[in-house]
Amino acid sequence: MTDAALSVTQSTIEQFTEEYLHTLGCDINKQAGRWSVIVPEEAETDIATGKLTLVCSTDPDEVGDEEALHPESSFFHALLEEASERSPTGRVSITAADTEIILPSWLVQSEVSLKKTEFTPYYDRTALVALFRLGIETVSEYQTELLHAIAVDTRSDEILPELSDTLLSRTLIGQETVQCERTQVDPDSAKQLVKHVRETVVEDIQPRIDEVHEAASRSADAEIEEYRRLQQQRIEELEEARTSLVNRIDDLSVSIEESDGQEQRAEALKKRKELKSELEEVESELGSLRKRREQGFPEKQREIRERHALEVVATPVTLTEVQYEQGEVDFTLTNQTVTRTITVGYGSGVGVTETIECDRCGTALSEENPVSWVDGEVRCENCSSP
Repeated sequence: MTDAALSVTQSTIEQFTEEYLHTLGCDINKQAGRWSVIVPEEAETDIATGKLTLVCSTDPDEVGDEEALHPESSFFHALLEEASERSPTGRVSITAADTEIILPSWLVQSEVSLKKTEFTPYYDRTALVALFRLGIETVSEYQTELLHAIAVDTRSDEILPELSDTLLSRTLIGQETVQCERTQVDPDSAKQLVKHVRETVVEDIQPRIDEVHEAASRSADAEIEEYRRLQQQRIEELEEARTSLVNRIDDLSVSIEESDGQEQRAEALKKRKELKSELEEVESELGSLRKRREQGFPEKQREIRERHALEVVATPVTLTEVQYEQGEVDFTLTNQTVTRTITVGYGSGVGVTETIECDRCGTALSEENPVSWVDGEVRCENCSSP
């Protein structure tokens, strides 16, 4: 499954941005990663009109006070949202004539020679390709945003990884224009399919979520450790203050006993009372801190953990109905002296749609167990091992 749409690469988002700005009538002057853009007053856009500088960099020092342009920049996502609001849905057709045959991994990784391929379409199928914006956030601060495309067959609900790649590669800037029509999928059905694939989309980016989660956990651990250090420092300060107060109270008690003057005695008694009151406050705070330390500062830990907790939000940006051909493909294989043909279910832009098993051992062909020659017959690599 593609990790995000092809549009999140730096070169492609630059192409997208340049073309979209041109459609708005903007004038662009590019010099060493800095774009000087003039947005005309009559442009139908939420971008502020007038002069604008875009910096193609993720380095804050390079960007400065200008607008950053990179796959995770707020400017790019705002531009993408604006473009998707103008054309949120569409319908395209993908036929065998439009695309090259997608070879299965068990053939790509094989040493068997492929002589020819021939695809025979039998009927049309329909799929939806949804482009999701995925925000991985903490309560305290924004973390990252990704784009991810996913394709699903409207009849079987089967996820079609290759189809999303095919559509994205055909709609890249600079490619031949794709003829797009109004979608014919029922809105309620489309909503159900989007709901169906949302969880899969999140699962697909789980490695990235784990990365952000680990970073957030490290930040939380560091913050908790710093809090513990500060509280320990406060405990030591209170212990010193307590010792000082006890000593001063003891000194005043001696002074009171030895005092002859009534006025001096009264003043010392008043001061000792104040110090005892202050000592009670210090001992109360010290006792509370020591108890919380023994418990591991649970309330503060909970507060910090909640602040660094992750929230993943998957929002559909665009939806494309794709009509593709379903049929069979013949892979003709040769070892110079013998020729054999493997026939397998296939979809245009989708690739092989069924699992092929070895006739000898029944093991499924895969990237790890590709097709091989055994005694002049097509078998799996496991069967060719001595």
